[in-house]
Amino acid sequence: MTEVTSSHATKAFRFGIKVRNAATGKAWRELARKVEDLGYSTLFLADHFDEAWSPMVPLTVAAESTTTLNVGALVFDNDYRHPLVLARDIAALDLISEGRVEFGFGAGWKATDYEQSGIGFDRAAVRIDRMEEAVEIIQQLWTAGTANFNGNHYTVHEALCRPVPFTKGGPKILIGGGGKRVLTVAAKHASIVGVNVELTSGSIGGDEAKSAVADRYHQRIGWIRDAAGDRFGDIELQIQCQFEQITADRDALYEAMGPMFGISAEEARDVPIVLAGTVEQIVDDIVRRRTEFGLSYVVVHDLDGFAPVVAALAGT
Repeated sequence: MTEVTSSHATKAFRFGIKVRNAATGKAWRELARKVEDLGYSTLFLADHFDEAWSPMVPLTVAAESTTTLNVGALVFDNDYRHPLVLARDIAALDLISEGRVEFGFGAGWKATDYEQSGIGFDRAAVRIDRMEEAVEIIQQLWTAGTANFNGNHYTVHEALCRPVPFTKGGPKILIGGGGKRVLTVAAKHASIVGVNVELTSGSIGGDEAKSAVADRYHQRIGWIRDAAGDRFGDIELQIQCQFEQITADRDALYEAMGPMFGISAEEARDVPIVLAGTVEQIVDDIVRRRTEFGLSYVVVHDLDGFAPVVAALAGT
């Protein structure tokens, strides 16, 4: 089992909420204010070509509608935007929000997005290499205001980033994944690393579920630690839960869920992407997983149902 550092085991809890859209502009503004009022740290939007809103405009509106709430995409797909365009847009959002941006960034994984858009769906290794080049360009632009880069996928010459981000050096970069290659890139470049299941098939299915067991999370955190070196202790480890349920009978739920993962009900209790039980049981599970895995940044989908957990743990 991979040992986490004492700094990870004691990092203060933060909570994010991931949404896809709202019914109206007014409803979106009200949602952003509610997320802030309930004590969540960050409002995230997905970046897919489905019912999810394209993130940039809604995130800007959410930032303008609140005073302390962070905003971000979970995550921007590199293949949809040139890194120079994205760096400039995020820099402007960071300036307007006075530093309340978390820059979630990824190589893309959802096959239907590529099918619908006609964008070429290269193999994962190519997409990850392209994303890493993009990250290097973006970091240059944010730290120096200009970038020169000649890579296999991108070439920029005296590229200019205006405005300069409000945050010195640019917003925190968040990169997540479930495989060794992408987590290695994340460990080298990101301030926040999302420890996820594997999504190599381009969709969510049985193989992905099987990669959610606790042992695989220990392995992933080991990869991050090895690649990060001395900066590992400074990295914030994030988990995006795929299932949350407040219930007085979680035993029945885990009995039903175990076969989905190809594991026992007892093993299902330790799957980090699942949080189920009473508020008190979930609080205990989150605290235990911080100690065991170093996971202190928890992203959920049930805004109201999870609010008592946020109230109990945020900032502790």
